[in-house]
Amino acid sequence: MSGPVVAITGASSGIGAATARLLAARGATVVLGARREDRLNALADEIRAADGTVSTVATDVTERADVERLVESAVQEFGRLDVFVGNAGISRIGPTSDLDVGGWDAMIDVNLRGVLYGIAAAMPVFRRQGHGDFVTVVSTAGLKIVPNMGVYAATKNAVRTLMETLRQESTDGVIRITSISPGYVNTELDSSIEDPQARRAARAAMDSFGLPPEAVARAIAFAIGQPRDVEIGDITIRPTLQG
Repeated sequence: MSGPVVAITGASSGIGAATARLLAARGATVVLGARREDRLNALADEIRAADGTVSTVATDVTERADVERLVESAVQEFGRLDVFVGNAGISRIGPTSDLDVGGWDAMIDVNLRGVLYGIAAAMPVFRRQGHGDFVTVVSTAGLKIVPNMGVYAATKNAVRTLMETLRQESTDGVIRITSISPGYVNTELDSSIEDPQARRAARAAMDSFGLPPEAVARAIAFAIGQPRDVEIGDITIRPTLQG
């Protein structure tokens, strides 16, 4: 990998932080966006201490202006943006009959609208440059339908449909589209689950057999490290113990 400029949302922990560390170690310039500025700054200090190049932008993906500022910061500071990694996501799982309308709205805002805002912000830059990659972290939720994940899976399947449509609309060689669908990964995603029983179950699965976030980071690095005439459309990555 030869020095791409990569913006990453949800970069303060989990898959986003692991991706930032790995790409920076391989020579990428990383522009990190997340809501928790203290975590972002600590990660940036860690990357700089390892001789990496990094900047941070406080980013709430439900705010279009924040996502635009993340992209603009990359272009202004480093002259371009080569990859936009849409990683921010939340999970409010539980029976649909619980009618957690607030949780449904939050998942739609972060998991779907946040991705759309990323596309809206980065697409003009990619078109102007003549190249760019959208890499979006989706989920195996939706590939296998299970109880208690109806709306969460629906947001992820909406993103999956969106990215495939964008791929078919982008066959001129300028923009590449990659969807990464992880299974259980040992991250902090369970912290967004409000139902105590569902949160405990998710945490137990993560602790028992969840992948380290670095496994997903390697998949992202693989996709964006391909020659420009190669597009990795979809990667599904799950623990061998996951059913």
